[in-house]
Amino acid sequence: MKLLVTGGAGFIGSNFILYWLKYHSQDSIVNLDLLTYAGNLKNLRGVERNKNYQFVRGDVADSELVKAVLDQEKVDVIVHFAAESHVDRSIENSGVFVRTNVLGTQVLLEAARQRKIRFHHISTDEVFGSLALNSSKKFDENAPYDPRSPYSASKAGSDHLVRAYFHTHGLPATITNCSNNYGPYQYPEKLIPLFITNLFEDKKVPLYGDGLNVRDWLYVEDHCRAIDLVIEKGKIGETYCVGGDSEKSNLEIASFLLKKADKDKKYIQFIEDRKGHDRRYAIDATKIKKELGWKPTVSFAEGINKTIDWYWKNQEWWKELKK
Repeated sequence: MKLLVTGGAGFIGSNFILYWLKYHSQDSIVNLDLLTYAGNLKNLRGVERNKNYQFVRGDVADSELVKAVLDQEKVDVIVHFAAESHVDRSIENSGVFVRTNVLGTQVLLEAARQRKIRFHHISTDEVFGSLALNSSKKFDENAPYDPRSPYSASKAGSDHLVRAYFHTHGLPATITNCSNNYGPYQYPEKLIPLFITNLFEDKKVPLYGDGLNVRDWLYVEDHCRAIDLVIEKGKIGETYCVGGDSEKSNLEIASFLLKKADKDKKYIQFIEDRKGHDRRYAIDATKIKKELGWKPTVSFAEGINKTIDWYWKNQEWWKELKK
């Protein structure tokens, strides 16, 4: 089988390529990535000489390029990661988010429709909005959409387009909505790698507002396994929510990392809250657990220790990005 992976030089996309070529060594992958600031081919050094891997630099919103790649490579499955994903950046400049996340998805969908190519779309729990801190409610596949940032609104738009192409054109498509990923190769603007690398550099960790915003944390390789199962066994036209069963507040994350670094709470710097900052996300992953037999296998304690260790051993990688 040949896969076109979009955004494969990014955090989750590169982890997925490494995972797929490890566990599906007979398959081949074409990685289409524009290499914007968060795309990094150093993430893929482990496979760059693999005969079953190739890289194409390009924009998913470039319809002629997308069609040429699909025709030349005879792709069987498109796995669509490519997206602008940082909420703060979407608040400052939403246009690039709409172009990549909405228009880029539509370009890929149309090309897949014309060629009857299987399509899997990676999305986020942020499309569902915000939950109350004192609530036991979680997001599942039936949760109403209520995006609160330009980023989540653009991802909501892309989700709706995927479903529209399935219902209107019969495109063989699936969607996964995941909770917050963490692990190796995550760009150091995101919370966990930012905190880890700041503490390595003896700098403070910046916490928005009161630091009590809660996220459900999912180790990236567990996410890759979930995508694998959906591609292989998922029901066409269906959505699967993928979560780590690990809700933590940002303050808990900061406190945990401070303890690991043997630093006191003076290293926490409370800063002005983000505009429209969602209070809590949580995923009910019952459907994918029951239907496909998936469950997270890496606990937060294990995953965060693996992540700390990776950033310690790969300081050249992240220091270059933080210049």
